[in-house]
Amino acid sequence: MLELSILGFLAEQPLHGYELKERIKALSGHVRPVSDGALYPAITRLVTAGKLDQHTEPGTSAAPRRMLSLTATGREDLLERLRHPKQAEITDQVRFNTLLAFLRHLPDRREQAAVLRRRLEFLETPASFFYEDGKPVRAEETGDRFREGMLRVARATGRAERAWLKEAVARLDQPS
Repeated sequence: MLELSILGFLAEQPLHGYELKERIKALSGHVRPVSDGALYPAITRLVTAGKLDQHTEPGTSAAPRRMLSLTATGREDLLERLRHPKQAEITDQVRFNTLLAFLRHLPDRREQAAVLRRRLEFLETPASFFYEDGKPVRAEETGDRFREGMLRVARATGRAERAWLKEAVARLDQPS
């Protein structure tokens, strides 16, 4: 997801490393913080693969800054990642939010709708944080007020997300 975030933010505009890190941190840092030890090796891998271009610009008040921009190869990789997300990118909320943050870069509305349909299908499958005899435990069945709270919040969040996904898919399915 780090590489998707790098490609996605650089699809919007060239950035220097610190600004890129701040944007990634704002997107998912509260849940999955990004360290320099993860970010800069990922940038190096993407530069080596020809997906990013880098050049040095004078700093505003101090040292020169390494500016990063997306190459045509990087843009194609971004679009491929958006078209065909891994299953974990559909099922994991934080990963899906990262995918969702950049889905607008995918130019085909049908392809955007297909990604949203995958998430909706996943959310419509009965699930729980807790299981008894292989069956999902509902909030009202837990006998534990804290687990009940967890499950009620998850149910409300899931309901809201499913409603939004259905609306978004319906809009994407309309002729533009």
